Amino acid sequence: MILPIVAYGTPVLRKVCDEISPDYPGLDKLIADMWETMYGSNGVGLAAPQVNIPIRLFVMDSKQIFENQDEDEKDEYPDAPGYKGVFINAHVVALNGKEWSYNEGCLSIPKIREDVNRNEEVTIEFEDENFVTHTRTFNGISARIILHEYDHIEGKLFIDYIKPLKRKLMKRKLDDITKGKIKVDYRMLFPK
Repeated sequence: MILPIVAYGTPVLRKVCDEISPDYPGLDKLIADMWETMYGSNGVGLAAPQVNIPIRLFVMDSKQIFENQDEDEKDEYPDAPGYKGVFINAHVVALNGKEWSYNEGCLSIPKIREDVNRNEEVTIEFEDENFVTHTRTFNGISARIILHEYDHIEGKLFIDYIKPLKRKLMKRKLDDITKGKIKVDYRMLFPK
């Protein structure tokens, strides 16, 4: 089932999310719904707070980026063929490499994209959908997506990295999103 994505201004997007245990009710269905929601809205990652659930869970699939690359884009990122996975109770262990800029967007903040600097590499400890613990290092576009989604479970948004003047200039657009004055081709839930 495709879930509505909460819009900028919804309080859950600013919460540090709670860890969960294997007996979390309806977890398998929630994960399946999150995959369907992410693909249905053309996303590459989706965090539970974006579907109004304040838990430490996100899904991401960078494989689709590599599958849809043009020939001249091959070798642009070092992490081919990408990674698809579920991250539960994730915690960043280390950030390494130089920071690099990439034009990011967010399903909860539609029609706004900005260049954001993030580290080239992240080492993260997480549990998969079977609650098996992993510690893995990711780089390239996979690391970027993971860091973007990880920020969601920490109550941060990509616009928090933008310089204050630029944020001030986008205030009207952000206000319009909060008020529901935006058209998107996926279901959204706006703050009341």
